[in-house]
Amino acid sequence: MNLSPIISVKNYVHALCTVTLFLLVNTVINAQSKEDPNVLKNKIAKAESNPQKVELLLALSNYYLTKTGEEKSDLDNADLINTQARLLSDRLKYKLGKGKSILLGAQIYREKGDRENALEKTKNAITYSKNNNLTELEGSSYTELSIYDAEIDQKAKYKQMAILLYKKAGAKEKQATALKELGELYSSSEQPDRAEPFLKESLEIYKAIKFKSLQGVYNILSEVYTQKGNFSEALKCGLLAEKIALELQDNTLQLSSIYNHIALVYYYLRQNEKTEEYWNKALKIARQYNDTEYIRTIADNLSSLYIRQKKESEALKLIKEMQDNYPTSNMERIMTENYLLFNIYRIQKNNAKATLYYKKMVAHYGENAERNGNTFAVLRSFASYHYQLKNFTSFYQIIKKLDSVAAALGNNNIRSESHLIWFKADSSRGDYINAIKHYQLYKSLSDSVFKGEKSKQINTLQIEFESEKKDKNINLLQQQAKLQQIRIQKDTVVKYVFIGSFLVLLLFLLVLYNSFRLKKKKNEELEIQRQQINEQNELNKKMLIEKEWLLKEIHHRVKNNLQIVISLLNTQSAYLDNEDALIAIQNSQHRMHAMSLIHQKLYQSDNLANIDMSWYIHELINYMKECFDTDKNIHFVLEVEKTYLDVAQAVPMGLIINEAISNAIKYAFPEDRKGEVRIVLKNTGENNYKLQIADNGVGLPKDFEEIERDSLGMNLMIGLSDQIDGVFEMKNDNGLKITITFTRSTEFEVTAENSEMI
Repeated sequence: MNLSPIISVKNYVHALCTVTLFLLVNTVINAQSKEDPNVLKNKIAKAESNPQKVELLLALSNYYLTKTGEEKSDLDNADLINTQARLLSDRLKYKLGKGKSILLGAQIYREKGDRENALEKTKNAITYSKNNNLTELEGSSYTELSIYDAEIDQKAKYKQMAILLYKKAGAKEKQATALKELGELYSSSEQPDRAEPFLKESLEIYKAIKFKSLQGVYNILSEVYTQKGNFSEALKCGLLAEKIALELQDNTLQLSSIYNHIALVYYYLRQNEKTEEYWNKALKIARQYNDTEYIRTIADNLSSLYIRQKKESEALKLIKEMQDNYPTSNMERIMTENYLLFNIYRIQKNNAKATLYYKKMVAHYGENAERNGNTFAVLRSFASYHYQLKNFTSFYQIIKKLDSVAAALGNNNIRSESHLIWFKADSSRGDYINAIKHYQLYKSLSDSVFKGEKSKQINTLQIEFESEKKDKNINLLQQQAKLQQIRIQKDTVVKYVFIGSFLVLLLFLLVLYNSFRLKKKKNEELEIQRQQINEQNELNKKMLIEKEWLLKEIHHRVKNNLQIVISLLNTQSAYLDNEDALIAIQNSQHRMHAMSLIHQKLYQSDNLANIDMSWYIHELINYMKECFDTDKNIHFVLEVEKTYLDVAQAVPMGLIINEAISNAIKYAFPEDRKGEVRIVLKNTGENNYKLQIADNGVGLPKDFEEIERDSLGMNLMIGLSDQIDGVFEMKNDNGLKITITFTRSTEFEVTAENSEMI
């Protein structure tokens, strides 16, 4: 393989309210550009016995050393040619050539797997360079020496020595490369604060010497900012890396690594469609190179995404495919698979299998994830496991350590998810005061990561990147049109030269000249019109962006205000002893959360007019299940078609569903009776829809009309049904069945597809 070694780095990523997973990040160092070997051989044959011939021999030896495939014959050729270069250097007393030959010999031994001789020759290269004042070569020798030491601090020490020597020798490109490698080393060991300054210094030097291939530095910076939880900067660097790679037509495995990092950022930002798009692009490149580690890396990442999306069967299928088609003996890769399987079985509540994989992970990482890295991921999954089994002593020990580690790195994303599960644990134990505290911390930390100004920055980055891609496509089409026009003109001229006489040709030229003048005048008029249109388009684009931001900000503030009211009610409930008052406050909180979800979806979505009710109902049911802890007794069945409603209908609909589900949970299954609640939303023709909430519980009492008909919840459902011009029906049918038929409003007819076009 013609690339430097690929470094696999595990990073923590959470799956919302369900599972924490490894995301694997591959960093690829640029492949060296090589001269054609046949050209080199011809130059060597013609060259006199001088230092130039030595350099040509070294270049040819390096070609065979780094040739794709690493065949034994290639390494033997590299060794033979390098020996010729060293012997010629001795005859010419060319010290630099001999020093380069010693170092190249060390690299050849390393590729052959003879690390003992490789290390000895590397040390010889350092001694020879020092004795002969070959400063730059000494720096290259220390860079090579850093490969053989397993300790990160020692590797870093050798690289820092190389950086100082390159700086002293004025070898700025090598200095920048060594700085990049040092930053990459710290990043791979999850030390982003130490990595960042070296990468920035590397970038500054590269730019100063007009070095164009900066995608590698931006790629590592994207990883560093992701580790620090700074997703706007991570996305910015990732998109810059992609832009530069595409401009330079870099289709190597490095592009797969770039796509992997961008997908990683989108994964943190919970943008599942973008995440899947970029990981599929990364996997496509990895398959082209048939690189097992890359293919396994991206496939494991996709499995993580499937688990987040509750597609455990697809994740298991993909893991099985990788095991069958791309087997590996790499222990870290095997542990990653164990980790994925552990979380799949934990989510499926298959505690026997989950415990089996838990023991394997404890044996590898330790009970507190103190070994082999991956601290965040392992601690988060262990915490979820102990919470599921109600092992609260172990749970609190692990969750406190996870929060401490995340706080030290300033990673609010991980902290927010930790406090969410902390809130659930306190709630299940009846510790409501601490539960409220952790829920407030969860909301505060979550908002600091995903909302407000950072969200705007990320949206702006995406818009700018997409605009640049469109502009490039327009420029390419314009260039093709110009080339086509040139070819047409040439064909016309050739045709008339061969078939016309001198007089006809003269007449043709006169007509052509006149036509040219008219066309030029017309083109000038068209150009003026085009500029006017472009200016108007730019103005419209700015106005549209400002309008969208304004609408999102309004929905954001409405949602935040509702959350504040919910928090205030939480606080108030802590000071009340009256059970009826507490129930009333809790019901009010549920209703406010039902409305809050609407506004949350609107400001997170590109569609600012309509709500996807299938998404909304799933989110609302998940919330109700968490609040009432119904997993053991009540099974929810959702048959919800993808339906878009405007805010005027979505809010009443959400409140109706909230009331109906709350009543079913509270009254349908007394004395911990098990049962099922079915929610159906479907189209019954044109714009007519039917919402049905049915349970197989105890149903309505015989005297319901006289006692309960005037209750607040019932009046709310009836009144809200009237508000959406719907028909409300309620009857006993093997339990209680509530049916609302209504007509969908089409005043703001915007779907998911055409919202992207706006």
